[in-house]
Amino acid sequence: MSVGDVAKGGTSIWLDDLSRAKISGTDAHSLPSRIANSGVVGVTTNPSIFGAAIAGADEYASDIAAMKNASVDDVVKKLTTDDVRAACDLFKEIYSATKGVDGRVSIEVDPRLAHDTEATIAQGKELWSIIDRPNLMIKVPATIQGLPAITALIAAGISVNVTLIFSVKRYGAVIDAYISGIEAATNPTHVHSVASFFISRIDSSIDALLKKDGSEAATSLLGKAAIANAHLAYQLFEEKFSSPRWQAQVARGAHKQRPLWASTGVKDPAYDDTRYVVELIAPDTVNTMPQSTLDAVIDHGKVRGNTITSNYGAAVEVLKDLSALDISLDSVTTDLEVDGVKKFAQAWDDLLANVKAAQQG
Repeated sequence: MSVGDVAKGGTSIWLDDLSRAKISGTDAHSLPSRIANSGVVGVTTNPSIFGAAIAGADEYASDIAAMKNASVDDVVKKLTTDDVRAACDLFKEIYSATKGVDGRVSIEVDPRLAHDTEATIAQGKELWSIIDRPNLMIKVPATIQGLPAITALIAAGISVNVTLIFSVKRYGAVIDAYISGIEAATNPTHVHSVASFFISRIDSSIDALLKKDGSEAATSLLGKAAIANAHLAYQLFEEKFSSPRWQAQVARGAHKQRPLWASTGVKDPAYDDTRYVVELIAPDTVNTMPQSTLDAVIDHGKVRGNTITSNYGAAVEVLKDLSALDISLDSVTTDLEVDGVKKFAQAWDDLLANVKAAQQG
C-alpha cells in the first residue's frame, strides 16, 4: 500500500514523535526521511514525547550544561522550543505548497496549566513568539478552562491544536470556541486549527467494562466504541462547518478546523494494528500516529477510501447498545480527560526532574 492512498482519501499523515536525533538524523526513521519517503506532512508533540526524547540523550547534554545556572523550567523551554523551531523549518516547503494546511508542528502549553485560562493564553502567546514560525501550532487541552483560551489565541491570530478531546459533546464546544475566535480575528486567512480527538484510550476503557460484563451482547461490542465515537464526531464536524454561522466566516477567508485523530496506536494486540487509520479516513482530516503505526500502515494497511461518512447509522447503534448495557460513554470520556491531563502533567514533572538531575550531574 502507498501512503498516498491515505492522502487521496483526504487524511493528512502527521507523525506523533519528535527528538533532536530525528530532526538531524539520516536513517529511515529520521524526520527528513519520513517527509521524503513516508508521506509525513506534519508533527505533533506532547510532554511524554519530549520526556522520552530528552531523558539521558547525549545530544541535549551540552545545552543543559550551558544553562547550568538557569531554572529548570527555562532549560526545558529552550530545549523544546529549539526542537520545534527546527522541525518547523523542515516542513517549510510543505507548509507553503499546501497554503498552510499542512507542514505543521505542534507544541503544548505546560499541562499543569490545563485548568488556568489566563496562564494558558499567556504561555500560548509566549511560545508563539519564542518559536516564531508561521507553521507552528499551540496545543491547548480541551478542558472547560481551555475553551476560552482557544478562542482568545485564535482571535489573536495564533494557530491552535486543541488536544485531549474524548467526547462528541466536548468536541462541539471546541468547534464553537474556534468559530468564536475566528469571528473575533482581524484577519482569519492565516489562522489554522485542528481538534485532536483521542481514539485508542476509549476502546481500552470501554473494552475493560465489556469484558467485565462478559455477556454475548457485551462481547459483540468489543473494539467498536472508539471508532463509532470518532465517526459521530466527524458527522458533527460536517454539520458545524456547513452552518450559516460558519459560511459567514468562509466569506472572510477562514479555514475549517480539521478533526485530528490522535492516540491511534492500537493498544490491544488482538486488533489489527492499522485499524485506527484505515477506519478513520475522510476528507479534511488528520491522523497523527506513532512510528510503529505508520510503519504498519505502509507495510500492510488496506485503505478503502472514505470509511466514515457511510457509517453514521452503525455508529449510533453501537452507542445505543452500550447504553443498553448501562455503559456510559459520557462517564468514560469524563474520566479519560481527567486522567489525560494528570498523565501529561506527571510526564512534564518527570521531564523537569530529569533535566534538573542532568544540570546537577
